[in-house]
Amino acid sequence: MVKRIKLRTLFIGGCITLFFLVLVGRVFWIQVMQSEKWQKEAATQWAHTSTIKAVRGVIEDRNGSVLASDVPAYTVVVDPEVIAEKGIGQEVIQGLNELLGKPEDQLKKLVEAKDDKGNYYKNREIRNEGWKINQDLADKVTAFVDKLKKEHDTLETGVGLVREQKRYYPKDSLAAHILGYTDRDGNAVMGLEKYFDKQLSGTDGKLNYQSDGKGIKLPDSQDSYQPVVNGSNFKLTIDSTIQHYIEEAMKKAYAEYKPKSISVIAADPNTMEILGLANMPTFNPNEYYDLNQDAAGFYNHAIMSRFEPGSTFKIVPLAGAVQEKLFNPEETVHSGSIRIKGYSKPIYDMNRAGYGDITLLQGVKRSSNVAFVKIGYELLGQEKLLKYIKDFGFTEKTGIDLPGETTGIVNPNPNRPIENATLAYGHGKLLVTPIQQLTAMAAIANGGKLMVPHVVKEVTDPNTGKTTVTQPEVVRQVISEESARETGSYLEQVVADQVIGTGRHAYIEGYRVAGKTGTAIKPDGKGGYDRDKVLASFLGYAPANNPKIAVFVVIDEPADAAGGGAAAGPIFKEIVSQSLQYMGVPKTVESDNTVGSKTSVKLAADSSELRSTPDLVNKTVKESRQLLLNQGFDFEIVGTGAKVISQYPDKSTKLAAGQRIYLLTQQDEAITIPDLKGESLRDALEILNLLKVGITVEGEGYVTEQTQTKNNNKTHISLKLSPLNEYGENIPVAVNVDPDAEDSAE
Repeated sequence: MVKRIKLRTLFIGGCITLFFLVLVGRVFWIQVMQSEKWQKEAATQWAHTSTIKAVRGVIEDRNGSVLASDVPAYTVVVDPEVIAEKGIGQEVIQGLNELLGKPEDQLKKLVEAKDDKGNYYKNREIRNEGWKINQDLADKVTAFVDKLKKEHDTLETGVGLVREQKRYYPKDSLAAHILGYTDRDGNAVMGLEKYFDKQLSGTDGKLNYQSDGKGIKLPDSQDSYQPVVNGSNFKLTIDSTIQHYIEEAMKKAYAEYKPKSISVIAADPNTMEILGLANMPTFNPNEYYDLNQDAAGFYNHAIMSRFEPGSTFKIVPLAGAVQEKLFNPEETVHSGSIRIKGYSKPIYDMNRAGYGDITLLQGVKRSSNVAFVKIGYELLGQEKLLKYIKDFGFTEKTGIDLPGETTGIVNPNPNRPIENATLAYGHGKLLVTPIQQLTAMAAIANGGKLMVPHVVKEVTDPNTGKTTVTQPEVVRQVISEESARETGSYLEQVVADQVIGTGRHAYIEGYRVAGKTGTAIKPDGKGGYDRDKVLASFLGYAPANNPKIAVFVVIDEPADAAGGGAAAGPIFKEIVSQSLQYMGVPKTVESDNTVGSKTSVKLAADSSELRSTPDLVNKTVKESRQLLLNQGFDFEIVGTGAKVISQYPDKSTKLAAGQRIYLLTQQDEAITIPDLKGESLRDALEILNLLKVGITVEGEGYVTEQTQTKNNNKTHISLKLSPLNEYGENIPVAVNVDPDAEDSAE
């Protein structure tokens, strides 16, 4: 018995010793041999990363009006487990169906969702109807949840909201093709949002730290912090008011002519700042996912479509012939048709019968194809015509800061004279884009300089406060300033001659307009042309003597094959007449509408000599005052500083007598706001934006009243405006008139 006990004791002791040795060995293996591996594994258990989301940059128009920004959004979530426990599934389904519009059968699947083991899920997002909804709808969901709580006397209903952010476009479809949009996941899809996505989105910040199993930060946590870099803020060259004028005029034409599309671009020809750009059909970037929107509305024809331009292209051979001193406006040509050597069929005018013998200037006014073959092919010649087509930028992209720009195609066979002759009137082996057309016309308007169009005025980095301003960029001098002015005078007569001018429908009472119509017959796809399908366009600028705005209008297949003069000209007129008044451009034309006379409009001479504003920034106030006095400029100094920190208008701006220069010498809340009565809305906005004050505007036209208030220590200016009558006096505007009142004004 004793022996057995000893054997058992020895066995048990041996087992314990063996177990202990195995345990020690295992510990040694884990802590010594595999220490590095398990150290890393432990670190992953302790380490945590917290992401700090960057704020996407704001996009504003040139006057500070917000076009795109991030706003709070809410996602509706349901908890199937709680809903089942409370027995309120049908009420939740019906209520959310009424609020969100999501089909009841789809809501039922979400509300009753279970995993593979038959357990209810905890949280399910309601997509897409309940995904990132706005504040108004979120408030309605909250009210519904409160109602459920009250009716069922419970604190939990299984319906909730998760706060998020989304991109919001407060002006809906305004400038949609410029802005583009981001989807609800925050991915940039098109427009400026996509082109400048990296700058707009910024970089998320990160905080790395260590914590215990309960999530409590360890005392000796090895923290690392990567600061958030918020996205840059963009101020565009776009003017929301001019953009509105463009889109309203387009809507009327779209309803009347029912075309495939309409595109309009407006720019300041002196800087090639794009003031407005739009296409019809269009879309609402807030509702990009709406299947009821026309898919064609997302295409930016203004920079992406290529077409045979027709007669608007005639500005190129005309400018080239003027530059080469080959254009004699009194030289005659027999209209109707013209033959090209080696080609059996003649080239015809739109009016095949012609107008008999006409001068080249009459040919420009009538948009005679025969006259332009004479100008571009015979006088200028094949080689020089191609040179000017290239110099005006039709073989390259303009470089506009928008995604998707295509380039024109110019590829005539040098051994086929007919292909080179048809270039002179914008047909044949030639395709251009709307932005190329506008850029070429702007070169004539601004004194012969081909410039790069742009939509970004300045970019501000909120992290550093640094602002980068886009400077006007000249590509090349295409023609001389003198030749540009002469070419413009001929284009002016296309509009001014109310008897034979094809652009007479674009005539604006009180302003000198230069322009060119185009009615390009579209190819039929079989090597010929379909006369029932045209591309109607108008290309022009105003005032002709001091251009402030250049506009291109193109209508693809208007009803009844309406021509460029009749269909596109009135759109140009509506946009430009409103814009010039808004911009404060004075009227300088006397009209003599004697119908039937050889020239029915008498162009008035300039009432004053235009002069360029000097560069006064960084000059002392004393020096600037003396310089302006010596040169006879009207000016006002804003602030009490000793040095000029900014000015309006900018240097090199053309001013007529009586127009004032404002010099800003300080930037603080104590600054005295100048009297802006009599200024145009645009000038007033530019001046107040320099002063960085809040602005409220009532009415249209010119400033008649100005009120200054303080709100949270920030200066706010309220402006009242009214238009001018034919004598340059403000027209009183009735405000809040009750049409049913007995004494209301008619």
